[in-house]
Amino acid sequence: MGKIRTPFYRIVVTDSRKARNGLSIEEIGRYVPGQDPSIIEVNSERALYWLGVGAQPSEAVAALLKVTGDWQKFKGLPGTEGTLRVATPKPHKSVAYEAAVKSAMDEPKEGATTLKKKAQEKLAAKANPVEETPVVETPVVEAAVEASEPEVVAEVIASEPEAVAEVVETEAAVESPAEEEAK
Repeated sequence: MGKIRTPFYRIVVTDSRKARNGLSIEEIGRYVPGQDPSIIEVNSERALYWLGVGAQPSEAVAALLKVTGDWQKFKGLPGTEGTLRVATPKPHKSVAYEAAVKSAMDEPKEGATTLKKKAQEKLAAKANPVEETPVVETPVVEAAVEASEPEVVAEVIASEPEAVAEVVETEAAVESPAEEEAK
């Protein structure tokens, strides 16, 4: 019985002259192999009764009866407690719910747990303020830019590329805060 990749089996007492899936006399247990540990439930009293009146278990059912200890009880062998492993009981849903509510009460009340991207950036900016570096003046480059003569600017760029790069970087740093305030 069951469905694809999730089978379960009934342990039944049936007449051997009837069809395999035909009418059974009595259902005495069930076996669910898909869980860890497997679920094996057998009504021991009814299993011992049917074994006592001459019922012959199939190989699979005999193995299950050995695991539960019913076969050893019937034959009078040692090990009547069986080797059945029992799953640890799951906590009730209400207990899990109460634990989740209690942990939610301990969380901070000052806002959302995950900030939006802009809020994270503002918080990071407040935590780590950016220090502005003083502007280093390079009179040669500024004079060339003020003259705005292409030949002089090209000559200055060729002779002092580091100074031009510093001026470009400082101008970009000065413009950035103003652009942010405008937004």
